[in-house]
Amino acid sequence: MKALIYGAGAREHALAARLSAEGWTVTVAPGNAGIARKLTCAPLALSDIAVGVSLARSLAPDLAVVGPEAPLIAGLGDALRAAGIATFGPSAAAARIEGSKAFAKELMGAVRVPTAAHAVFEANQKGEAVVAALAFARSLDHRVAIKADGIAGGKGVVIATSASQVEAALQDLLIRGVFGEASRKVVVEELLEGPEVSLMALCDGRRAVPLPAAHDYKRMFDGDLGPNTGGMGSVAPSERVAGPAAAEALCDLSIRPVLDELARRGTPFSGLLYAGLMLTPDGPKVLEYNCRFGDPETQSLVWSLDGPLGEALLAVARGELSALDDRALRPSGRTAVCVVAAAQGYPEAPRQGDRIHGLEAAEELCDAVYLAGVAAEGRDLVTAGGRVLSLVGVGDDIPTARERAYAGLESLRFDGLQVRRDIGLAS
Repeated sequence: MKALIYGAGAREHALAARLSAEGWTVTVAPGNAGIARKLTCAPLALSDIAVGVSLARSLAPDLAVVGPEAPLIAGLGDALRAAGIATFGPSAAAARIEGSKAFAKELMGAVRVPTAAHAVFEANQKGEAVVAALAFARSLDHRVAIKADGIAGGKGVVIATSASQVEAALQDLLIRGVFGEASRKVVVEELLEGPEVSLMALCDGRRAVPLPAAHDYKRMFDGDLGPNTGGMGSVAPSERVAGPAAAEALCDLSIRPVLDELARRGTPFSGLLYAGLMLTPDGPKVLEYNCRFGDPETQSLVWSLDGPLGEALLAVARGELSALDDRALRPSGRTAVCVVAAAQGYPEAPRQGDRIHGLEAAEELCDAVYLAGVAAEGRDLVTAGGRVLSLVGVGDDIPTARERAYAGLESLRFDGLQVRRDIGLAS
C-alpha cells in the first residue's frame, strides 16, 4: 500500500513514520531535510493545489493524507477527491470550522455546544469595531481571549486581563492587521479557566470515533508563561480525561453534534475533527475546532494507539469507518510525552542557520525524534523554522515517559535552543 502525506512538520513526520512501520510505502510532500534522512520526500509548494494533485496522479497512492490546515481550507482535499484519490482530510467547506472562528462559534450555537460567551467584530476604516469590542470586553471585566478569525499558525490568540491589554490587542489585530486577512475579523470571548484537553476523532461524515485525549502546552515558557506558540509539548493520553468512556462523553458533547450539523448543511466532515476543550468549573466548554491532527499532540498520540492507523485513515477516506472493527485501533496502554525544541527568537522571529548537534545520540536516548524546522547544509542539519524538532519519550506512566523525552534532549544542542522543562508535570 502507498501513502502520500502532505506537509513539512513534525506532525507529518510522526504520521509517516507510523505508516511506514505498518508496511506502507510513504512519500512526504514536501517534507524536510530531516524527514528525508529515512523517508522519501517530494519537493512541493503546499499552496499550489494543481501541483499537489499532479503529484498524486503521478504517484497513484492508495491514500493521501493532508496534514496542515491551510491546504485543506484552500481546497486540496476537494481537488484530490475530484482526481479519484482516496483522501484523508475534509472539504474546504467543512474545513471552515477551523478557517473561521466566527463560523465555528455560529455552528456551536446552532447545536448548543457549550462555549464561552463571545461576540464577533470586523475591521472597518472608521475603527468603530475597536470601540464596540472594547465595550464588550468591559462587560467581561476585561478578562478576555481575543482571537483572529482566520488561521494564524497557532499564534492568533491574545489573552488579556486589563483594559490596556485589550486595546493593544485590538489595535494589533483590527487596525494594524498583524495577521493580515486572518485578523480583519476577531472573536472576543470570556476568558475561561481550567485545564485544557485536545480531543481528536476520526470522522467519515456520519460517524465519529474518538482517539485517546491529549493535552498540549501552548505558552512559550515554564509555568504557562510567555506568548502563545504553536505548541511546546504534549502528553497522550491525557490524565485529565479518565479513559475511553470519558472521551466518548466529550465526543458526544463537542464533536458529534457539529458533525451532524455539518452533514445536515450539505458539507459533511470527513477526516480528523479536533475539539480543543477547557475543563471549567461549570463543565467542559469548547475553545476551538481544528480540521486536522494537532501538532504537537500527534507526536504523542501515535504512541498511545495500537492497531493499524493507516487502515483506519483509509477507512475514513473511503467513507467506511462503520465497517472498521472497533478493536482495530485501540489505546496502547502506553503514555507518551513530547518535548519541542524551538529556535532562538521563536515565536516572533525564529533565527535560522544554527547547526544542530547530537541528533543521532538523541534518537538513541529517547523513543523518537520528529523533524520540522530544519534544512540541509552539506552533511549537517541546521535550524530553518520556529519549532525545530520534537523529542518523544514513551513509558507506562507520565514520569517515565518524560524522563525518556528529556534524556534525548540532554544530548541535543544548537545555538539559541529554547525548550520548556515542565512538559508532563502536573498543571
